[in-house]
Amino acid sequence: MTGPASALRALGASAFAALLAATTVVPAAHAAPTGHAARADALPAAPEPKAPKDFVALDRVDPTILQDMRYTTEHNFVGEPIDGYRRPVCILTRPAAEALHRAQARLLARGYTLKVYDCYRPQRAVDHFVRWAKDLDDERMKKEFYPLVDKSRLFADGYIAEKSGHSRGSTVDVTVVRLPAAPTGPYVPGGPQVECFRPQEQRFPDNSLDMGTGFDCFDTLSHTDDPRIQGVQRANRDLLRGALAEQGFVNLPEEWWHFTFKPEPYPSTFFDFPVARRSVAGH
Repeated sequence: MTGPASALRALGASAFAALLAATTVVPAAHAAPTGHAARADALPAAPEPKAPKDFVALDRVDPTILQDMRYTTEHNFVGEPIDGYRRPVCILTRPAAEALHRAQARLLARGYTLKVYDCYRPQRAVDHFVRWAKDLDDERMKKEFYPLVDKSRLFADGYIAEKSGHSRGSTVDVTVVRLPAAPTGPYVPGGPQVECFRPQEQRFPDNSLDMGTGFDCFDTLSHTDDPRIQGVQRANRDLLRGALAEQGFVNLPEEWWHFTFKPEPYPSTFFDFPVARRSVAGH
């Protein structure tokens, strides 16, 4: 059995340093107005909204949890960085972050670590998903993420919605990685795609335990209790669900990776502050 200290060392200096790296937000540039518009627009732009005081960056609560924030990159079902994701940082309500920390401590002792793909998600990102889903001509990532689903069915089948629990701040997309953590393979935009439900050795080289599908796989095989998932894949899903359930997280049955901490501090509020350290500065 691997102890917490040795497991922490096994994460590797580079991964640990990456989690602790400070980031800044560069304000968007605007063209200078002229004439009457210049006088009317002389007032400074309204500041970006910030998170409530009980939101935190996860790495301030537990820097050992790996972060693979896909929506800041082109490697997601849309195929481009998503609106509102300024920096690859996981932000959560403090109760959810502390619950993840408790789950991580238990997993480290067993030789595993958590890895998050997505945490708090601003409403503007959800709006980006909705616009993309309505554009039936944009199928650049279809082969990997929704190979068997007609894009016109994404709303009806529940893969895309106009609101997301992620925007309330206590929902996380997460997996388990065996220590020492191998690197996740590089994503090459425009490169060959492999269906997300293919055997692990064939699909995108994520360092997650084999859960039967990749993250964000729009397929019924992603349903947590799909009966086709057996053996090692079933054991891995049960490991993830059990570790998080012990700390108050409830799984979404349609997505093995999707968990919400209960009770939610903001059960009916959908926030829109950007994913950036500035949003939780000083918390």
